[in-house]
Amino acid sequence: MTSETQYSAFSIQHSTFNIQHCMKILVPAQIREALEPMLPAGIQAVWVDPDGSFDHSPSDAVAYFRWWTDQPVLDRVLAAAPAVRWMHTPSAGVDHVLTPTVLARDITLTNSAGVHAIPIAEFVLGFMLSHAKQLGAFAAAQDERRWDRSPDSRELYESTLLIIGIGGIGQAIAERAAAFGMRVYGSRRTPQPMPGVARVVGGEGWRDLLPEADYIVVAAPLTPETRGMIDAAAFAAMRPTAYLINIARGAVIDEPAFIDAIRGGAIGGAALDTFEQEPLPAESPLWGLPHVTITPHATANSPRMRERQIALFVENLARFRDGQPLINIVDKSAGY
Repeated sequence: MTSETQYSAFSIQHSTFNIQHCMKILVPAQIREALEPMLPAGIQAVWVDPDGSFDHSPSDAVAYFRWWTDQPVLDRVLAAAPAVRWMHTPSAGVDHVLTPTVLARDITLTNSAGVHAIPIAEFVLGFMLSHAKQLGAFAAAQDERRWDRSPDSRELYESTLLIIGIGGIGQAIAERAAAFGMRVYGSRRTPQPMPGVARVVGGEGWRDLLPEADYIVVAAPLTPETRGMIDAAAFAAMRPTAYLINIARGAVIDEPAFIDAIRGGAIGGAALDTFEQEPLPAESPLWGLPHVTITPHATANSPRMRERQIALFVENLARFRDGQPLINIVDKSAGY
C-alpha cells in the first residue's frame, strides 16, 4: 500500500462505531503536555508510560500512538490492548516496529515519513559541502594555528548525486541539491518522474549509475531485499573519488566491504549516521577510518521534530475517527 490508502471495510466500521460513543486511544505520556491540548473532543486518552504501564484500562482502545519504546514494551502494550486496529509510529523506518505481534494482528500501521525530511536533507547538504570545501582540513589547520590554503576545495555545481531510495527524504535532498546546480539521479521500487531529478531508475538500476556518481546517498528502507545491498560489487563500481552518505539504516551497507573499500582507497570517503549496531561500540573499526565522518543517528534531530510528529498523528487521528484515508500507511509485507 502507499500513502492515502483506504482502510479495510472492517477498520472503517470499527472506527465509526467508536465515534458514536467515545473513542479510546493509547498515547505516550512522554509528550502529554504537548499532545493533550491538541486531542479533539470525543477522544478518551489512555496515557502510556515508557515502561508500558497505563493510567486507565487499555482493553478497549482502538488506536495506539507508539513513542520511542523498545520491542518488548511495544508487544506488552499490544497484548494489553486487543482492540487496537491502528498504530502510528513517530519514526519513518519501521523495521524495528514490525514485530511478530504486529505482523500477526490486523493492525494498520502508519509511520512519520516526511516529518524528518527537512533536517536530514540539510544534514546531507552539510556533509557534501563539508567534503567539497574540505572544511575538516581547514579546521585542522586552525587548531594548529597554521595558515594553509592548500586543501583542494571543489564545487557541488555540476557534480552528480545518486540517491538510492528516493522517497520523501530523498526528494527533499534532491530539491536542495538541484538548487546547487547538481545533477541528480534517483532509484526507487516504482520509477516515476520527480522535480529536480534528471533520471529515476527501478530495481537494480542504481548499480549502473554508480560509476557516474560523485556523491551517493543511501536513503532506502531496511528490508530483506535491501540488507547489505551496498556490497563489495557496489564499492568496486564507484569512482575512487566517490563520497558515500548513509542516512538510512546501517545494515543496508555491508560494513566489512565498506571498511575494505575505505582502507583500500576504492572510494574517497563517507559520512555515516546509522550503523548495524547502535550505539556504535567504542571498539568498532569504523571510528578510526580515514576520510569518514560519524554522527550518532542524529541527522533527524531538530527542535521542530516533535511538533511535526504530533501534527501528523492528530491529522491521522481525525481521519481515523471519520473513516477517511490515512496518511503514510505502511505495507507491512514490503517493510515500508
